[in-house]
Amino acid sequence: MTDKTIKIPGPDHPITIEPTGKRVRVTLGGRVIADTMGALTLQEAKYPAVQYIPRADVDMTALERSATSSYCPYKGDASYFSIPAGGARSVDAMWTYEAPYEAVASIEDYVAFYPDRVDTIEVGAA
Repeated sequence: MTDKTIKIPGPDHPITIEPTGKRVRVTLGGRVIADTMGALTLQEAKYPAVQYIPRADVDMTALERSATSSYCPYKGDASYFSIPAGGARSVDAMWTYEAPYEAVASIEDYVAFYPDRVDTIEVGAA
């Protein structure tokens, strides 16, 4: 059993997850780290929308799992990955919910990147 609080999205804290419907590409140092047409846009409360990219469309060889973890009562436990080529700037650049809560189960096997820890997250990229 867990002693962590689990919250369900609702009117006071809405979370929506929809197909992005556009190409999403993440780059760092001239290298494409992720490139997909299968991204999901997660909109949580009043936070900026986040692009979740299928893990299968990410160059996982460019990443290194870190010891960092965090907890969201709406989504669950997050694991982090760094991009060694980006140096200190790209530590914990990517996160993923490997076993997300039921309310956000569609982000399982998806990852997200911090915009300030990569060069670009292009939505609608050519």
